[in-house]
Amino acid sequence: MFGVLFLLMNNLCSPSFLIQKKWLQANDLQKEVYQHLAYYVPKIYCRGPNPAPQREDMLAQHVLLGPMEWYLCGEDPAFGFPKLEQANKPSHLCGRVFKVGEPTYSCRDCAVDPTCVLCMECFLGSIHREHRYRMTTSGGGGFCDCGDTEAWKEGPYCQKHELNTSETAEEEDPLVHLPEDMVVRAYNIFAITFKYAVDILTWEKENELPGLEMIEKSDTYYCMLFNDEVHTYEQVIYTLQKAVNCTQKEAIGFATTVDRDGRRSVRYGDFQYCDQAKSVIVRNTSRQTKPLKVQVMHSSIVAHQSFGLKLLTWLGSVIGYSDGLRRILCQVGLQEGPDGENSSLVDKLMLYDSKLWKGARNVYHQLFMSSLLMDLKYKKLFAIRFARNYERLQSDFMKDDHDREFSIADLSIQIFTVPSLARMLITEENLMTTIIKTFMDHLRHRDIQGRFQFERYTALQAFKFRRVQSLIVDLKYVLISKPTEWSDDLRHKFLEGFDAFLELLKCMQGMDPITRQVGQHIEMEPEWEAAFTLQMKLTLVISMMQDWCALDEKVLIEAYKKCLTVLMQCHSGFTDGEQPIVLSMCGHSVETIRYCVSQEKVSIHLPVSRLLAGLHVLLSKTEVAYKFPELLPLSELSPPMLIEHPLRCLVLCAQVHAGMWRRNGFSLVNQIYYYHNVKCRREMFDKDIVMLQTGVSMMDPNHFLMIMLSRFELYQIFSTPDYGKRFSTENTNKDVVQQNNTLIEEMLYLIIMIVGERFSPGIGQVNATDEIKREIIHQLSIRPMAHSELVKALPEDENRETGMESVIEEVACFKKPGLTGRGLYELKPECARNFNLYFYHFSRAEQSKAEEAQRKLKRQNREDTALPPPALPPFCPLFASLVNILQSDVMLCIMGTILQWAVEHNGYAWSESMLQRVLHLLGMALQEEKQHLENLNEENVVTFTFTQKISRPGEAPNNSPSILAMLETLQNAPHLEVHKDMIRWILKTFNTIKKLRESSSTSPVAETEGNIMEESSRDKDKAERKRKAEIARLRREKIMAQMSEMQRHFINENKELFQQTLEELDTSTSGVHENSPVISDAKLTALGPEQTRVAEHRQVVMCILCQEEQEVKVDSRAMVLAAFIQRSTVLSKNRNKITPDPEKYDPLFMHPDLSCGTHTGSCGHIMHAHCWQRYFDAVQAKEQRRQQRLRVHTSYDVENGEFLCPLCECLSNTVIPLLPPPRVLFNRLDFSGQPNLTQWIKTISQQIKVLYLLRDEDGASKYEEMCIFLQLPEGFRPDFKPKNPYSESIKEMLTTFGTATYKVGLKVHPNEEDPRVPIMCWGSCAYTIQTIERILADEDKPLFGHLPCRQDDCLTSLTRFAAAHWTVSSLPAVQTHFCTLLASLVPNEKNGNLPCILDIDMFHLLVSLVLSFPAIHCQDFSGVSLGTGDLHLFHLVTMAHIIQILLTSSTEENGMDQENTNSEEEVAVLTLYKFLCQCTGSALKEISSGWHLWRNLKAGIMPFLRCSALFFHYLNGVPAPSEIQVNGTNQFEHLCSYLSLPNNLTCLFQENSEILNTLIESWCSNSEVKRYLEGKRHAIRVNTYNRFWVFLFNKRCPKSGGDKSRAPTLCLVCGTMLCSQSYCCQTELEGEDVGACTAHTYTCGSGVGIFLRVRECQVLFLAGKTKGCFYPPPYLDDYGETDQGLRRGNPLHLCKERFKKIQKLWQQHSITEEIGHAQEANQTLVGIDWQHL
Repeated sequence: MFGVLFLLMNNLCSPSFLIQKKWLQANDLQKEVYQHLAYYVPKIYCRGPNPAPQREDMLAQHVLLGPMEWYLCGEDPAFGFPKLEQANKPSHLCGRVFKVGEPTYSCRDCAVDPTCVLCMECFLGSIHREHRYRMTTSGGGGFCDCGDTEAWKEGPYCQKHELNTSETAEEEDPLVHLPEDMVVRAYNIFAITFKYAVDILTWEKENELPGLEMIEKSDTYYCMLFNDEVHTYEQVIYTLQKAVNCTQKEAIGFATTVDRDGRRSVRYGDFQYCDQAKSVIVRNTSRQTKPLKVQVMHSSIVAHQSFGLKLLTWLGSVIGYSDGLRRILCQVGLQEGPDGENSSLVDKLMLYDSKLWKGARNVYHQLFMSSLLMDLKYKKLFAIRFARNYERLQSDFMKDDHDREFSIADLSIQIFTVPSLARMLITEENLMTTIIKTFMDHLRHRDIQGRFQFERYTALQAFKFRRVQSLIVDLKYVLISKPTEWSDDLRHKFLEGFDAFLELLKCMQGMDPITRQVGQHIEMEPEWEAAFTLQMKLTLVISMMQDWCALDEKVLIEAYKKCLTVLMQCHSGFTDGEQPIVLSMCGHSVETIRYCVSQEKVSIHLPVSRLLAGLHVLLSKTEVAYKFPELLPLSELSPPMLIEHPLRCLVLCAQVHAGMWRRNGFSLVNQIYYYHNVKCRREMFDKDIVMLQTGVSMMDPNHFLMIMLSRFELYQIFSTPDYGKRFSTENTNKDVVQQNNTLIEEMLYLIIMIVGERFSPGIGQVNATDEIKREIIHQLSIRPMAHSELVKALPEDENRETGMESVIEEVACFKKPGLTGRGLYELKPECARNFNLYFYHFSRAEQSKAEEAQRKLKRQNREDTALPPPALPPFCPLFASLVNILQSDVMLCIMGTILQWAVEHNGYAWSESMLQRVLHLLGMALQEEKQHLENLNEENVVTFTFTQKISRPGEAPNNSPSILAMLETLQNAPHLEVHKDMIRWILKTFNTIKKLRESSSTSPVAETEGNIMEESSRDKDKAERKRKAEIARLRREKIMAQMSEMQRHFINENKELFQQTLEELDTSTSGVHENSPVISDAKLTALGPEQTRVAEHRQVVMCILCQEEQEVKVDSRAMVLAAFIQRSTVLSKNRNKITPDPEKYDPLFMHPDLSCGTHTGSCGHIMHAHCWQRYFDAVQAKEQRRQQRLRVHTSYDVENGEFLCPLCECLSNTVIPLLPPPRVLFNRLDFSGQPNLTQWIKTISQQIKVLYLLRDEDGASKYEEMCIFLQLPEGFRPDFKPKNPYSESIKEMLTTFGTATYKVGLKVHPNEEDPRVPIMCWGSCAYTIQTIERILADEDKPLFGHLPCRQDDCLTSLTRFAAAHWTVSSLPAVQTHFCTLLASLVPNEKNGNLPCILDIDMFHLLVSLVLSFPAIHCQDFSGVSLGTGDLHLFHLVTMAHIIQILLTSSTEENGMDQENTNSEEEVAVLTLYKFLCQCTGSALKEISSGWHLWRNLKAGIMPFLRCSALFFHYLNGVPAPSEIQVNGTNQFEHLCSYLSLPNNLTCLFQENSEILNTLIESWCSNSEVKRYLEGKRHAIRVNTYNRFWVFLFNKRCPKSGGDKSRAPTLCLVCGTMLCSQSYCCQTELEGEDVGACTAHTYTCGSGVGIFLRVRECQVLFLAGKTKGCFYPPPYLDDYGETDQGLRRGNPLHLCKERFKKIQKLWQQHSITEEIGHAQEANQTLVGIDWQHL
């Protein structure tokens, strides 16, 4: 402290302007500044073990930065900086650097690429808010691209930055706006400070300082702990506790700071003391992995480094005042030093990046972004420096263990995505080649052939491989923006880069080869994931390379040649001793090599072949193949060489499907899956098909088919006559036959794909949208799909777009979602004709689902079920000859052979799938011929003569029938019923083509005849179908009539049995009739002497466990309902209330804020008490038997008495006994006249007085003497002990449920003797009724008639239980409770210090008084009825409530429409209010409007009256009048009538004015009432019910004071912002560390909570420490889907219906139940540590 004072005094003597004056005169400014810093920095920073950032920053600004600002401005910076800002031309670039979790927006219509993003402010002020946009949260580090014209196709400026774009030239030098002397000063001070900061941050000596000689050197050190990405939080916390002997809380604080800032001092002292801690940390963390980085650093070095970071931040803020200053700092940073290359300050920092800690990196990265990247001239120069150092920066990143977002290498996204910079770096710095070569340098593991080898990677190599993938992303950034103009330089450098890329692909060609396992299963699964990861990452780059080639003809031709050359080199290395063989079939022969996929090595990775296939398609698409055939090496192409490897790959897939590679394990299955998967197929499977199409289009199709048969190992079957017949012999292995069948099916499927897949531009005459439409049509053919499912099924381009939105409306209709589910797209009916059963992107499962769905649709539309091939677009000229494969001799031979097998139907040697594929191929060929004929020109001759060829019979010696003849035979085959429609369609199409051929040569008459014939045959088909449908209908009707007759016959035979059943039903459901009583005209009254008498009815129920029926009677065995009791804050109006000590807390009076209540719910399922006990014991025993190590958290906690209802599995923790109406048992004959309120209060007060005196005089021993002295009230016998009417079983259950309510409600151990047990039971009854009334009011439902059965049963049982519980409690205790409760309204001298009427919830008071009153009444034999007591208690509490409302009423006489009726009620309430004014000594505000008062009173008392109506209905069983069973007018009057109240409530006061005036005066004289009226305290206004449902998006962590809140979470109950799942906000709860959300549930929701995890857009339900589940959020996108995790980024909108659903779950106390059901359904939820959230 002394040092600080000295420093400040010293500062007063030499203010900043004196120092700057000294600096201005100095010859060696650097020396002066360094001396100043050397003296002051160690005195300000790092003065002790704990940092004091606020003090340090204040002193640094005063003593260190102040002089620099004075020097820079030449005057007081308070005036100088604003002047600079004013003179500065504002930048048109936004440049806002994003913080972690900040929302960012990207326009899908206008952004050049997905990395172009806007901050929220710019987005809201731009045209893009009306476009299709994507919203995501930033990982931190990027900046807003508003104002960058290269980032946006249109609308580059928002409204704010548009103002800054003036007509002046872009290249204007910003220094012209600065005075010359300031330019010099700025240059000087920036050079010195920047150099100082860079030197001190890159300084490696631990005991010296660069040019900063200290006058007095202290001998203090810091033990500095650095962050890494290897060790976990737990490891660091544990190690620190051991090393520096700190508490867990301190260790968590250290760990959190280290994680956030990158380093933190954990010990301060001399060298030895710090070194000791260092050695413990290193020793403890070096066992499994490399140790944590720890350094012992001199305190002055740490001080200078802290100030160095402060300086960089200061430079960043200073340059914000002027573009000129920014330009000067850029010049200083990039100026070469004396050491030549890489000696500039920027280079030094960049190259030292991997050695800096996280906090230092963040600071200087931000400075680079706000300086170098915001100045367009220096951005280019910085990009060049970055590209030249690229290789070294990436190597440093590979060795560094920090995530990429903290590495300087991550700035590549800011440079490479700028199109002009990317092009410049390709041409000038050869960037493409640099990136690819750097990538290949880091993957050095190769096999003998030079291919990548990922086998047996060590952990370090795997880590390095994950890091090296970021280079592919950089390459993607460079290629993402395609050139519009090509220069020779660009062509040259791109092709150079293309060469390097081919080298990379060459290393992948044929990698990870596999050989079929025969005999025994593979022992170790080979490593396959690395190769596929590489393929996936490269997929987009390969596509983009092709896109670049397509833009320039010269580049395309050169690239094609280079690719072909590399492919030939690859083939020359693959010889594997292949022998040539000759294949002959159908008069054709071809020379090929002997190769068996099932015996030799084969690889799935063929990127060079596939790239060539892609380029070949581009030759056709760009028409280069037709314009410059002489420049292309097409004549050199060897089609067999081109098709060889792709064909092997497709044969491998077929053999795997046939089960031939089973012994090769799951690795191969996974590879085949990814080969076809949407993420890889575009550059794998699709390109293999293209390569086969390329080969077929260049060679004789017969030759191709023979080679294909050979590779599929089916050549023998089709080339040898009658070979197939041998399969039917029984000697042949069935497995081999099955395999061959599958291979034939797969081969036919492949032919279908080769001929039919022509929807890629360049292969068929189509455009890109046709391709997308076709994909969507086939996905929706399977089933209707949500938008997100469709997007997942479609391949994305480099901009993460599928192109779906542009075409979806043409092919599908959107159906909006309901309260659950999501919006779905359904295929338009007219698009079904484009369905192709053998669509090449279907998986096997999808194909069968699509086939089933389409056939079902056809049956619904009464069409035949054939699924013929759709009409296809024509091929492009380069591929035109491909169709000839369909009419080639070998193809006809294959089809003929299979049809022959089908005709002969010889056992299992063929399959229906095979036949189905042949029929599809026949259909395709016929469609092709039909299209040829329809598009015929005069000069063209039709060369496609398929119909003629299939009409010809086979040649000698076989003389097999023609294909057509066999089809006609099969049409009538009984075993092929399924395919009849398809065969019929083929024959019909054949006839149509025949007519077309004839009509092209003869007159059109024949055609019309043909049409007539066709129509007549069509009519016949229709008639046949109609006849069959009619027969089926008649048969159904006949069966239904028979069933009906049998039923009637059975009832007649068993009349007596049915009669008996009906009677039983009548008695068991008589409870229903109770609500619609016979007394229709009489007024229904719920309580008092005039209470409506209801006939008793038998209640017979069945136990769900033993299925035995039993009547509910007082003396029978107990029947119980499964129930769940929980503490609740649903109605709370004060969530900040501190929970009192449960052991000492007296819950007798509930405060009106209802801060915490006890709610009881039930599923309504009934059991015998002994059955339930047995069931619960079994559940307990099962849990105890389960081994401790296997005991995971279940959805219920047996130790807390929880179990699942045996029937519905609803969470329960106790049982409520079923009882007959209890008041009937306690109600004796009322033989005397019933007293009025005044008399009753006097009598009851006397009885209470006697009870108190008896207690004081030591009880019953002196009772006789007491009776002589005391004037006992008439008929009162205080010594009488009433007999308990209930059976032992019921008494036990009354105690069980009462104790459970006490245990849960107060969070204490069970104690059935505690006098608070009955209070908790009454409170639970009152609170449960209040919550149900609240729900009904919120949903605007009537009070009766809309409650579900389970709630109705629960309220009946709960109210009856609460009314009967006093019978098992201590009678004196219940009597004491009654006396105390009544004393709050009718004061006596015994009970002082009771709450005032403003602090009592009147409904809780009413329930407790009414339910405890029988304990007094049972000793009263005067003939006064129990009902009279109920009525007087109700009236008394109602009047107290009216006074409560009038005292707290905030009525203002505003200009509302008021009826000046001056009715009786208004006059009376005004009179009462004036009386209150007198009682309170005029502290109440004067009000002259009776209308306002009466209106407020009615509104305020309605909830109380509604709750009272529910309570007395369930207590006394009086049915509700029909008027309050529906919503309507005069509800108030009907309630008053039902509750024996006058419509004018103030009449109660007038009728009993004698005693009431005294009571009101006593209530108003309470000191708390006076304090409230004087404004010294608050009261709860009883006519409001507040809910806090707040929705925010972006919040910071409340504890770490920064922007690092990884999981900001909002409490949806009270609106508090929390930081979930983070160490920084963990707190201790009941001796255990829990997350912020769990801790918050205990203060806000009594252990239950609902939270919105903002960045995940996910709702979290929590109950206690071990239970939780995730729930869909109430936010939907335009497609009716939630987006949990914001993965899709579509704009989200609040769905009010879903929000209300969550709200309802909370109000109904269903959160715990919802969690239980979720955990039962999904066992993975049980394993989550919910307490850490």
